[in-house]
Amino acid sequence: MKGSAYPDNVNSPRLISALTLAPRPLPSVTRLREFVVLDVLRARLLQAAAPASRLIWLAPLLVVLLGGVLRFWHLSHPDGIVFDETYYVKDAYSVFLHGYEREWPPEEEQPDELFAVGTPPEALPQAANPAHPPLGKWLIAAGIWLFGVDPFGWRFAAALFGTLSIVLVCMAGWLLFRSATVATLAGLFTAVDGLHLVQSRLALLDVFLMFFVLLAFVLLLMDRSDGRRRLAARLGVPPEEAARMPEDELLRRFEWGPWLGVRWWRIAAGAACGLALGVKWNALFLVAGLGVLTVLWDLNARRTAGIRHWVLAGVLKDGVPAFVAVVGTSLAVYLATWASWFASPDGAYRNWAVEYPGEGVLWLPASLRSLWTYHVENYNFHSGLGDPHDYEALPWLWLILGRPTAYYYEAPGLGSEGCVVEECSQAILNVGNPLLWWTAILAIVMSVWLWAVRRDWRFGALLGVFAAGYLPWFLYPERTMFFFYALPFVPYLMLMLAGMLGLVLGRSGKQAHRLAGLVMVGVFTAATLLASLYFMPIWTGETITYEQWSERMWFDAWI
Repeated sequence: MKGSAYPDNVNSPRLISALTLAPRPLPSVTRLREFVVLDVLRARLLQAAAPASRLIWLAPLLVVLLGGVLRFWHLSHPDGIVFDETYYVKDAYSVFLHGYEREWPPEEEQPDELFAVGTPPEALPQAANPAHPPLGKWLIAAGIWLFGVDPFGWRFAAALFGTLSIVLVCMAGWLLFRSATVATLAGLFTAVDGLHLVQSRLALLDVFLMFFVLLAFVLLLMDRSDGRRRLAARLGVPPEEAARMPEDELLRRFEWGPWLGVRWWRIAAGAACGLALGVKWNALFLVAGLGVLTVLWDLNARRTAGIRHWVLAGVLKDGVPAFVAVVGTSLAVYLATWASWFASPDGAYRNWAVEYPGEGVLWLPASLRSLWTYHVENYNFHSGLGDPHDYEALPWLWLILGRPTAYYYEAPGLGSEGCVVEECSQAILNVGNPLLWWTAILAIVMSVWLWAVRRDWRFGALLGVFAAGYLPWFLYPERTMFFFYALPFVPYLMLMLAGMLGLVLGRSGKQAHRLAGLVMVGVFTAATLLASLYFMPIWTGETITYEQWSERMWFDAWI
């Protein structure tokens, strides 16, 4: 993209046109001799190298440090279970003790703030029927093992993975745009966004889901570059060899193109997808979106290289191995996340196949038949979950911050918990930074234009993952949903927004125009930081006056 803030190859942003799926007519032999030259192929397939000094990573490093401080500072406040921590902390403690989830005493038999007043029960009577796979609870349990049964312990893993996800956002920004500025902006916006921050400071599952999907996306970006390098290396030859290559061999070389070998980055991405599914099943939509995305990238690479049968070659030589690598590895890793369930004698549904020997999927081994039944029963539970809730929010409300979730509210009086006036407030509301979210709507519209008109694959990729994480929720209008379900696609919103600002920074033209772009981006970034500072008290549960809390409730729907 001419004049942009990030370098780009002329061919690399081009997406596949649905109208050009037929085999491409091969150019003349003279042109093919040019195409087959290794350096020419590299120029066609790979983004231009960007200058990178060691100091280029200082800004992203500072952003990650800021994000870590915000997530770990006073992490043990509130000193007790908050919102749905009541499910996941108890399940985590249970798997820590027994290897799988067990039932807790009825609520009326539990003391208030159970974990805050003493040691939780060591013996839990029977297996529970948890609503989600075990991996996220094992991660919470790891923090309990490291730091004890207290708020810091059970929130440690969420804060750690939330901080590490900022690293991944910066990496994705660099891999997509080859711009340290865009990478830093994307990481900064993620670090200071309210939804991402709040979810990183509580022992809930969505932050782990977001992390592993983002990890898979970064690994697939690595695979995209590696695959194109392999294609150039296996298809291309030195100039002198191209000049004397026989015509029939030259034509044969460009009919189907080479097989690219074992794609280790893609296998690693499949493992990350399996870990995401091991946290929450709704990762399936995102995994499917990533799978489609990586195949489209391969098809486009073969088309850009000049392969005649680029569709069939891409499907057979890249698509089928991609399915095995992503889906096969995901399934294997996902099953591995159930290792403690397989090893337990009486987890939920563990002995179902023994109790009902003639039912279920009979061709599966007994343990897998039991696990399959567990999945069927819990899918029916999730798809039919429609209990009213004060803070439920349908998907169309998410982008406009129409109904954030209030996780915590206390009203300390004068002289208690740092309150110096008659009435104070402590609140945790997972509302996003309004300036970021409302501007991100514009970034989505701009991304659609950049993808559809300018054929920029980077914005198309971000749109694809965003859509895979957002649109499927509209299929379940009767289900109870909450704003925090939007967390898995937050990184892609921030990357689209940062990419759009990168274009503003990189406009070609007079120096005055470039200076104007720098001022615009600088003012927006400063305003974003000020907005985050303003909302910080209601993201972290700080003690503020009731009037200060009330003035931050911009809409009645936020209360």
